[in-house]
Amino acid sequence: MTLHTSYWPPERTDEGVREAAAALAAGGVVAFPTETVYGLGGDARNADAVARIFAAKGRPSDNPLIVHLASAEEAAALASSISPLERKLMERFWPGPLTLVLPVRAGAVSERVTAGLDTVAVRVPAHELARRLIAASGCPVAAPSANRSGRPSPTRAAHVLEDLAGRIDGVLDGGPTGIGVESTVVRVLGGEIHVLRPGGATAEQLREAAGEDGVVKAEPAAAKEGEAAPEAPRSPGVKYTHYAPKGDMAIVTASDPGRLREALQQAADTERARGRRVGILACDEHAGAYRADAVLGLGPRAKPERAAQALYAALRECDERGIEFILAEGYPEDGIGAALMNRMRKASGGRVIAV
Repeated sequence: MTLHTSYWPPERTDEGVREAAAALAAGGVVAFPTETVYGLGGDARNADAVARIFAAKGRPSDNPLIVHLASAEEAAALASSISPLERKLMERFWPGPLTLVLPVRAGAVSERVTAGLDTVAVRVPAHELARRLIAASGCPVAAPSANRSGRPSPTRAAHVLEDLAGRIDGVLDGGPTGIGVESTVVRVLGGEIHVLRPGGATAEQLREAAGEDGVVKAEPAAAKEGEAAPEAPRSPGVKYTHYAPKGDMAIVTASDPGRLREALQQAADTERARGRRVGILACDEHAGAYRADAVLGLGPRAKPERAAQALYAALRECDERGIEFILAEGYPEDGIGAALMNRMRKASGGRVIAV
């Protein structure tokens, strides 16, 4: 069934919030901006609304959703308990790009949201428009990224319309998102902060916030597509291949920048000789040195936050330009670089060329 998808541009924000909130309250599904990426929201208590999210995205039903709230105070209605360390993280990061996996209160949300688990993933977005919408809707809003499952996440309203027009009730346009990669997802167990998915809140920030009260542990290894995970995934972005362009992709890494450029150009030339259209994603200072069908600068090597903002849009641009093979320079994994490289690895299916 094809739906009429309403579009509320920035100049109609007040009207858009009212109409989008009414749609959510009535069981509809609406895309809206957050500081990370655009989300596709539905009433987390309404099983039919949540089912519509999965259907619109083509998302596996065993992949849990993050519930977005207008304020930290609302978390108590969803979680059966909140530890002192979890409260400390809420105070430090909310509103912001941190998702906490908490023990779920019975009946607080649809079992479709939690994928039948005993935990629920919760966050308060930093985007003012998102919080206005959630507050006006009067419901906790389950919201994965507003894209077809497996595709690069949307950082602009146009990306949402490209993937989901005719599948959802509306899109609230708040302009380009700021961070560009999804939230960090953590679970606190025994005084330790386990990072299930790196994202907009960095490991360094988590360690600083935890102080002596918590130890930060890196994310667990993700199962490859088609393989069973060691347990049911408690975080989105763990079990399946995500964020992928239509063409093939590989990451090229090297400690020597000169060797990196040489190896990447050689790989590009080899693929072009096979008749494939090749795109290169590079740091700004190297972009001018490459020859390919498309060369896109993501940002300075020393500023991975710029590359994180640009990555998904660049992958979508490669699709628009008919690129069949993408070669991407690796970035340092300090700070948000860890989330950037996590998304690159998932987009490439884990293919890395180390030289």
